[in-house]
Amino acid sequence: MLAYARDRRRFLLFGRPRRVEPETHRHRAEVLLESLLTLGPTFIKLGQLLSTRPDVLPPAYIDVLASLQDDVPPAPWPGAKRVLEDELGPVDERFAAFDTEPISGASLGQVYRARLDRESEHARTHTSGEGGHAVAVKIRRPDIEDLVRADLRVIKWSLPLLLYFVDDARSFSLENLAEEFSKTIREEMDYEREAAMLTEIQSNFADDDGLVIPDVVESHSGPRVLTMEYIEGTKINDVDELERRGIDRTRVATDLQRAYLQMIIDDGVFHADPHPGNLAVTDDGRIVFYDFGMSGRVDPFVQDKIVDFYIAVANQDIDGILDALVEIGTLSPDADRGVMAEVMEIAIQDARGEDIEQYRVNQIVGQIEDSIYEFPLRLPKNLALILRVATVVEGVCVTLDEDFDFISTATEYLTEQGYREESIRNYIDETGRQLRRSGESLTRLAPKTERALDRLDRDDLFVRIGVEDEQNVFDKLAKRLVYGMLLTMSLFSMGVLYALEAPRASVVAAGFSVIVVIQLYRSFRSPTSIGARPQFTRQNLRQRRGEE
Repeated sequence: MLAYARDRRRFLLFGRPRRVEPETHRHRAEVLLESLLTLGPTFIKLGQLLSTRPDVLPPAYIDVLASLQDDVPPAPWPGAKRVLEDELGPVDERFAAFDTEPISGASLGQVYRARLDRESEHARTHTSGEGGHAVAVKIRRPDIEDLVRADLRVIKWSLPLLLYFVDDARSFSLENLAEEFSKTIREEMDYEREAAMLTEIQSNFADDDGLVIPDVVESHSGPRVLTMEYIEGTKINDVDELERRGIDRTRVATDLQRAYLQMIIDDGVFHADPHPGNLAVTDDGRIVFYDFGMSGRVDPFVQDKIVDFYIAVANQDIDGILDALVEIGTLSPDADRGVMAEVMEIAIQDARGEDIEQYRVNQIVGQIEDSIYEFPLRLPKNLALILRVATVVEGVCVTLDEDFDFISTATEYLTEQGYREESIRNYIDETGRQLRRSGESLTRLAPKTERALDRLDRDDLFVRIGVEDEQNVFDKLAKRLVYGMLLTMSLFSMGVLYALEAPRASVVAAGFSVIVVIQLYRSFRSPTSIGARPQFTRQNLRQRRGEE
C-alpha cells in the first residue's frame, strides 16, 4: 500500500500527482504477486479478482496478476477424506473406487476422480450410460472456513487505511470490490448453491448441442462435497491438440461467445469463471463447462443496458455506446466525450480483428494523459463479474482464433433474437414522438417571437448570461492575482526593511517571497495524469508475439 501510494502522490498522503514508469509499476506488481501467493488461498482469490479490475489498478498490475491461477498445493488426503466422510459417510461404502490423487487443485477446494457402484448410480437423478460410472468429486479444503473468515477480517480492517491512499474514483471501486469479494468467496464455498446454479444453467442449454454441462449426482453431494458426471475433453487453449483432432477453432470461439451472450442477455444467470482450466472441448467439438462455484445473476435493468450497448456497438453508434455506459454507471457523466469516443472507435476496430496503427494508440493515450486526471471508467458491483467474464472470454476466443470478430458474432446473435428489430422499432417510435413535439413547438414559436420583439421595441428586454466554469478558470486567475499582489508587497517590504537596516525582518520578507513564488509557479503548472492507459487485448497480444 505504501509503494502504491508513493507512486501516486509525491508525499504519500498529499502533494502533486506523480507519474511513474510502467517498469516501476511492473516491479510493484511482481512484489504484490509474491505477497499474495505467500498469504494463501483467500488472497490468491483476491489477486484473481484484482486482475480483472482496470478501474482499480494500472495496466502493468493487471498484466502481472492475470498470470495468477489457483496454483496451490493440494491438501493431504487424510484431511480431505475427513471432510468427505463427514458429508457422505465412509468412502468405501459410497464409491466403487476413489483415486486419492487430486486431478485439479484450487485455493478453496480440490477435485478427485471416482467411480460409482451400480446401486449409487441408480440413486442419481441423471444417468448417461456407461460413462455415468465415472464421476468428479469436488471437496472443500479442510478448515478453510476459519482461514477465509480470518482473512476477510484482515481485508475489512485494512480497507479504511487503503482508502486514504487513493482518490475518490478508486475509493468507490475498492469499496465495491471488497463487498463483492466477500460475497463471492462465501458463495464459492457453498457447494449446494453451486449445484443449484449448475442445474439451472444446464436446463437453459438443454436444447443446445454445442455445449456439455455435467450432471449433478445429488445423492453424493452436500454443502462441502459436490459430485458430478466426469466428462473428458481437450483443454480449450491447447490449440495444437485441437488442431490435431481436426476441431474447427473458429466455430468453438463462436459457440463460446454466443453461450455467454445467451447467459447474460437472455437467461440472467451465468458461469463467471471461464478461464481455460474450466473449459474443455470434446472430440466432436462441443464445449465442456467445469466449476460453477463462481457464477452470478444479472438484473433486468443491467440486461437491458447491455443490449443497448451491444446494439450501439453493432451499429457503430459511438454516442449510443457512451450513453449506455453512462446509464449503467460505468462511465462518469463528466468524462471528455471526445476523447472517450476515440477510445471506443479503437476498441471496436480491435474487437473486429482489424490492425490498429500504433501511432494512433499512442496519440489517444497522450490525449487521455493530457485531459483526464481521474480516468472516468468505474465499475459498479453488479457489473464486476460480467466484466470478468467479458475479459476472460475475449482472451480465450483470441487464443482460439486471432482474427475472431466479436462484433459480427454479437450482431448475428442480436439479430436472430430480434433485439435489433425491436431497437429499430423503438427508434422509429421515438423519432415520431420527437417530430410531434417539434410540430407542437413550432405552433408556439410565432407568438413567443412576437412578444419578444414587442419587449425589444419597448426597451424592456433583458439578457441574463451565466458562465460555466468547470475547469475553475476564474478561481485560478483570482489566486494568481492574489499571489502576484502578495509577491509585489513582499518584495517591496524586503527592499524597505533592508534600506532601514533591519536584516532579520528583510530575511523573513525574503522567505515569504520565496513561498509566494513557489505557489505562483505551481498555479501555472497543469496537472499531470495518473498514467491510466486503455487496454486493447488483441493489440497487446500481437505486440507480445512480435516481441517474442
